[in-house]
Amino acid sequence: MTSGGVVLAGGRSSRMGTPKAALEWHGSTLLRRTVGILARATGGPVVVVRASGQDLPDLPAGTVVVDDPREGKGPVQGIAAGLAVLRGRAETAFVTSTDLPFLHPAFVSRVLSALDAPRACPRDGPDVALPVARGYQQPLAAAYRTSLAELAERLVAQDRLRPAFLFAECSVTRLDDAVLLADPVLAASDPDLDSLLNVNTLDDYQAARRRPAPEVTVQLFGTLINVGRPAGPRAVRAATVGAAAITVGLPFGRNVTATLNSDQINDGQIKQGPIKQGPINQGLITRDPSVPLAAGDTVFFTPAP
Repeated sequence: MTSGGVVLAGGRSSRMGTPKAALEWHGSTLLRRTVGILARATGGPVVVVRASGQDLPDLPAGTVVVDDPREGKGPVQGIAAGLAVLRGRAETAFVTSTDLPFLHPAFVSRVLSALDAPRACPRDGPDVALPVARGYQQPLAAAYRTSLAELAERLVAQDRLRPAFLFAECSVTRLDDAVLLADPVLAASDPDLDSLLNVNTLDDYQAARRRPAPEVTVQLFGTLINVGRPAGPRAVRAATVGAAAITVGLPFGRNVTATLNSDQINDGQIKQGPIKQGPINQGLITRDPSVPLAAGDTVFFTPAP
């Protein structure tokens, strides 16, 4: 089943006092990180829904940006706009807001997996996988079938703007803390479900920003190893691929390739084959230093072919 991502970036951020999308996050921005995490976890297109004319920070190539067609209609309008773009390109989508700085690919993967069962007809299986965790329903950290776009658009036209109206007209499976953490990958990667910790105020943001970058493992191969740069593996704190390279004194440029969480490294060479879409996008190969990292990642740096 193909999946994509939707990021709602058009909120007014009135409690924050400044647009959340552009807030700095370990050398990147909150929006860039969120888009990158969804791209890693889904392997499909990621749509950013913004307010009309809203300025956005730099985003990865391939990100689809659409304008929210009607201002002030709330999240269901944004969900409708994002799902409409993905319909025909993905069967399901993880929908999130910009302000979940600790969102982990393993969380995204676990929630999407609740919609994985194929359906013989539209009435089979759930339409929404809704986390009910950390004490609250989480409609902006949930998975939706893209076929819900038309229903969501109809509800907006009727001024029925709360997610509860959407859930009342479709099949919803609810995932509590225990159900989510029964997944061993998520339990190891995000045992406190910090994926759901959002930042609504400046104090929230500053407290979150003071946390250290995620702990990841770095390993070097081939000509990248020298006396000052041992091969590893080595545990470091880094929020992006570029930051991970810096921590081990590696100039990360066009002559270096990074591969995440791969079993395709052999004697410093990347085996040819399709990228595996595992719980944390195993085998993702990149030369983009801004690709976000998450707790538990392993980054293999190899000389570029």
